[in-house]
Amino acid sequence: MNKKVLIVGGVAGGATTAAQLRRMDEECEIIVFEKDEHISFGNCGMPYFIGDVIKERDHLFAATPESMKNKLNIDVRTFNEVLSIDREQKIISVKDARSGKEYQEAYDKLVLAPGAYPFIPPIDGLGNSHYFSLRNIEDMDEIKEFIEKNKPASCSIIGGGFIGIEMAENLSGLGIKVNLVEASPHLMGVLDEDMSEMIEQELNRNGINVYLNDGAEKIREDGTLVTQRGNELESDFVLLATGVMPHTKLAADAGLSIGITRGIKTNEYMQTIDESIYAVGDAVETISAITGNPIRIPLAWPAHRQSYIAAKHITGDPVSFKGLLGTSVVKIFDLTAASTGLNEKQLLAENLPFKTAVHTGRSHAGYYPGAEKVKIKVHFHEKTGKILGAQIIGGEGVDKRIDIIAASINGNITADQLQEIEIAYSPPYSSPKGLLNIIGYKAENLLKDKPVD
Repeated sequence: MNKKVLIVGGVAGGATTAAQLRRMDEECEIIVFEKDEHISFGNCGMPYFIGDVIKERDHLFAATPESMKNKLNIDVRTFNEVLSIDREQKIISVKDARSGKEYQEAYDKLVLAPGAYPFIPPIDGLGNSHYFSLRNIEDMDEIKEFIEKNKPASCSIIGGGFIGIEMAENLSGLGIKVNLVEASPHLMGVLDEDMSEMIEQELNRNGINVYLNDGAEKIREDGTLVTQRGNELESDFVLLATGVMPHTKLAADAGLSIGITRGIKTNEYMQTIDESIYAVGDAVETISAITGNPIRIPLAWPAHRQSYIAAKHITGDPVSFKGLLGTSVVKIFDLTAASTGLNEKQLLAENLPFKTAVHTGRSHAGYYPGAEKVKIKVHFHEKTGKILGAQIIGGEGVDKRIDIIAASINGNITADQLQEIEIAYSPPYSSPKGLLNIIGYKAENLLKDKPVD
């Protein structure tokens, strides 16, 4: 008898799980339930559509309910919200928002991909202002429509992480004056402070007003944002980029375990404590590939990898999930910043003994036009040389180099062994001795307590 697999959530994790399942099993019945209108959209591209960098809205969609049905024979039910799970009977209760009808659906396997929702900080006067968050297509459309209709001159962004920084650039590109307010001492919490300073400088160079160590206190009736340190920022609208919280109520109500990171606890096959129920994506707690400790990382690559792992296990060909490094990259005007693994603050909190190799060089041969500054910072275990984390900021090639380091960590290549990586060299792309090679030589000296320069 063919399996019946139900999937809750139709964006990155849910849609990918459904597609992977179909590729692995042509006969199983697959039904996807999505409470909103859209599925399988590239939410990482939304800031660039708002900023008019991406011109066609339809290009953000990898699939539609119709294409999933026609190409993969997957039943996608939008505007259908899963209300509860009866684990004993293996039945879910669903409400169709369009008809108001409630019904039940039985399953053999259930995959939870509920995603996350924006955290809305308690700011006095927020409800009486023009404020937005950016999490789904509806949010994107609202922001785009507001800008086109009202032609705002100014915006205050609360939060200096990925979304806050990307939106700062894209709104600035539309001619909007942008204030960026961050409660922490520096932007981009995944980075060390000295690396983050380069981002702040780039934002300032491009006309973004950055306010660090400062939070939003209140919003006046005229739209002025008053910060906790008394700054008064003219704001035709406010964008909240203060992080996300995992959607775990459905899982918790069903008695599934919620971890210390507030995510749904899973094992190496993405199973919850109920072997018939899996969880993937932004709502999931997994483990750090560095420490083995619980983490929750709401990024696209983890969601797609976890979907593959769940589908493989459901179809009887299990592959284990090895944990996450949190490898990420972000564009800041003419800079690119990337990181993988743990930063200084996290390493100190874990009480891991480490040393750090730092090098600043050029993106390619200095005599070839267009060479740009690149700074690389690699943390490694002070005894073994195991790479614990890395950050890179600069011009071209940042993404390539962070990917090499992430692959090196997964391949158990130590920091000093980076000198052995045979890079592809041509003056437009690199130097005969690449930047990561130099980091490797410096790491070798640090491990031997020798001078690095």
